[in-house]
Order: sequence, then C-alpha cells, then structure tokens
Amino acid sequence: MTPSNAALTAAAPVPLSRAGTPSLLLIVLAMLAPFALYFGTAASMVDIWNSSDTFAHGYIILPISLWLIWRRREQFGRIPARPYAPALLLLVMLGAAWLAGRMGGVQVVMQYAFVAMFPVAALSLLGPRLAGAFAFPLLFLLFAVPFGEVFVEPLIHLTADFTVWAVQATGIPVLRNGTRFDLPTGSWSVVEACSGIRYLISSITLGSLYAYLTYTSTARRAVFIGLSIVVPIVANGLRAYMIVMIGHYSSMEYATGVDHLVYGWLFFGLIMFIMFWIGSFWRQDEAAPANTSAHAARARMQAPAPAMARVAAPGIGRIATMACAVIAIAAVWPAFAVFNDHANHNPKPVNLAVPSIGWEQSAGFPDWQVRYMEPDMRLARTFRAAGSERPLRLEVLYYRNQDKQKGLISSVNRLTGDKDPFHVVSNTVRTEQAGGRAVPLRETVLLGPQQKLLVWQLTWIDGDYLTSNVAGKLRQAQARLRFRGDDGALVVLAAPYTDDPQAARATLQAFFTQHFGALDAALNTTRER
Repeated sequence: MTPSNAALTAAAPVPLSRAGTPSLLLIVLAMLAPFALYFGTAASMVDIWNSSDTFAHGYIILPISLWLIWRRREQFGRIPARPYAPALLLLVMLGAAWLAGRMGGVQVVMQYAFVAMFPVAALSLLGPRLAGAFAFPLLFLLFAVPFGEVFVEPLIHLTADFTVWAVQATGIPVLRNGTRFDLPTGSWSVVEACSGIRYLISSITLGSLYAYLTYTSTARRAVFIGLSIVVPIVANGLRAYMIVMIGHYSSMEYATGVDHLVYGWLFFGLIMFIMFWIGSFWRQDEAAPANTSAHAARARMQAPAPAMARVAAPGIGRIATMACAVIAIAAVWPAFAVFNDHANHNPKPVNLAVPSIGWEQSAGFPDWQVRYMEPDMRLARTFRAAGSERPLRLEVLYYRNQDKQKGLISSVNRLTGDKDPFHVVSNTVRTEQAGGRAVPLRETVLLGPQQKLLVWQLTWIDGDYLTSNVAGKLRQAQARLRFRGDDGALVVLAAPYTDDPQAARATLQAFFTQHFGALDAALNTTRER
C-alpha cells in the first residue's frame, strides 16, 4: 500500500469550515429550502407580527439566532459534519404535522412544524455532535411562532380573581360580575390587554435567552426560565391591583386612559430588571478553552490536510444524498396540500336550506348577534312559542371552502365583542336528547345592562356535533383528508332572562326538542347541494 493510499484510507471527515464549496452550497440550499416550499406559512407568521404588538418580537428572533450561531462559529472548525439519516424520520413527522394543521386550518401547528424543520434539517445534514453544539440557537427559532392566544382567557380570569381578592383584602367593597367589577368610585373590566400575555411572552423569550447566555448549568437555566414564567403572571396581578388602586384613590382621574398602559409597562420593566439583576449573582462564565494540549489539538485540526484526504474527507456524496433527501421530504407535503385543496374545493355557492319551524316569527329580541368571521351564509330569526312572551333567537352560520379569513373555528370567533353591551359570565358543556340521539352543546351565560342571555352553541362538522375546538379541527382535517370537503356550521339558540335561567333553559329545550331534526336535515341538505 502506498503512502497516498494510506492517507486516503485513514482520513476522517474534516470540519465543515474546511469542507469544499459544493458541500457548503448543498447544505445551505437544503437549509433554505423550507422557506421556499412553505412560503405561505412563513408569510402568515409575518402577518401576525405586523398586526399584533404581542408578537412583534418575532422579527428579532432570526437575527438573534444567527448571532448566537456566530458566537460559536469555532465549533465548525472543531467538529466534522456527519449526515444523520435517522433524523429524516423526524422530518417526515414534522411534514405530516404541517399537513394535519393545513387540513384542519390550525395555523399554529403549521407554523411550529415549519420552524421545527430547520433544527431537524440541521441535525440531518450536520449530525448530532455538530448540530448539538448549536441546539439552543436553532431551537430559539421556535420563539418566532406567534403562539399564546390560547392562554388569554385563563389569564384574564386569573388577573380578575387576583385583583378582586387584593382590593377586598385592602378593605374596599367590590361587586363582581364575571371579569367586570364595580368599586364605590367606578367600574373596571379585565379585557385581553389586561391579561398580561404580552408580559408573559416577552418574559419567557428574554428569560430563556438570558439563562442561556448567563449560566452553563442546565439546572440553573431551568430554574431561571421557570421564574420567567411565574414572575410576570404574579407581576401582572400586582400591576392590575396597583392601577385599580390609583384609579380608586384619584377618583378615577388617573390610570384610566393611556397612562394605564404606561404605568403597566414601567412596572413590568422594573420587575424584569430586578429579576435579571438578582439572576446575575449566580452567573456562570464559560470555562476558558485553554490548556496547552487543547491549543495543540486545535493547531493540528487547522493544519492543511493531505491532498487525498481533502478530496475524500468531506464525503460530498453523502452530503448530496442527504441534502436531496431533506428537500424531497420537505417538498412532498405542500405538493399534496395543493392537490388536496383542488380536490376539496366546492365551487358551488352555499344555498342554505331553511328549516321548517313550527313557532311563529317575532321581534323584540335584545340587540345582540354572534361575533364570528363572516360566513358564506347567515340565517337569523326570532321566534315565540304559542302562548309565550319569551323570544328565542336562532342563528345559523354556514361555512364552505374555509381559510384564515373565513373559518368556523378560530381564536377571533366570539359570542360577543369587547365593545358589546353583553359579556360572558359562565360557560359549560351539556348534553341534550333530541331526535333519538344525545347532542353535545355548549351553554353560555351573557350578562347585559338590563338582562341576561342563555345561549346554546352547536358546532356541526362533517355531519357530527362537537363542543371541543380541538376535536372540531381534527374532524375537519379528517374530512379533508378523505376528500369530503370542509363544510361546517354554527347553530346558536338564545333566550333572555332576568333572574332565573331555568325558564330560559326550558324555552331552549322545548324549541330544540321540536326542531332539532329539521335543523339537522337542513344542514345535511345544504351540504349535499
């Protein structure tokens, strides 16, 4: 065996910093491919960053991630790239998750699957050791996904509970109705802007970055990130209490307008500064790299490789194969989605079948209607039973060819808007017997200025009735994957009352028992048309 052949046989993969230009180009191409293949998903994230101050931080996540990678760029010279085939299975799973989100119209699932493709693609192309050296910078990209709206409602109620308790503990009487409460000096309402979701998301993002840069111990990082979750929730309750007290003792002169928001952000900034300042006392600096043997090893790695080794070591064939596999797997799912959209699209306009109702039509219902995305067709009627003075409102909202501007299940769909005279007091799930079957529905109490409304909601998807938004999205995805279209409808029944909801419930039950069959038949007929 000649010396040159020995060099070729013994050569190990060289670091990526000295790999050939074709290898680098293939890796860059494979890493950038998801941007082109899932451009619509990336654009949907940018749209939310533009429209919501809560998620405007999304713009800085990628630059921060790239900066974190640049800080550790010496790892490219220390650890060789070794394509890792098992990671392709994770890429397949992410593609399937994206497709499921696409079929169900769940943007957040699509966005998380899309962003997660980048660290998984890096794992496939670079291998566990090299990709692991950049685990946090790659996973930090997930903070770009505008997620958190699901926590708004619980945070609203938590803030209201804490504020009312704190005000009462101060000795001030409070009359509470849902998320609204009255003090002797004025009325307050906890709305989305008061939920603290902006503080929470900002705190978790900054806290995770701070923990990564400040500590080397996994335990200390986990503790600090945990604090970055708990502290803003507690701080938001204190902020709300402080604002209410300022308004109360100033006879509602201060902390009721723009200064309300200014006080809140100043308080949050102070809390975050204190948290970071206290965290700095346990700072852990990275160990200095520098003993003699480490420097010698680095010098050997940076020395020019033998000619034959430079040719064989990068393994361009393996990198090319892996890059092609990454691009092919990423491309399959959007291609199928386009085909599925074409197959499920129903060009026929919705011709809503009007159910046959035995009650007489009436007027005089309170000024209220469902605040959902505009459907393809809306039916709104008011009825009264013979011999009854209590009106009943029926609304049917029918959706077809749903998208992000027109959907039956969406976080923006509400029974009432923030500026409406009615607001939600309670929400429960119940089951009613009608037409020989058990029908699940959601019962909601709305409080108005003079009376209350008892509201029943029925969500109809692919011929079935569901009360869970998650179950509804899964059923919608299933129907689309089976090429059955995406038709869906919301059926709402509402009756007013003053004190006792049982009388209103009896009215709803009587109507539902008599006319459920007609309503169900009308929905199925509309779908068949």
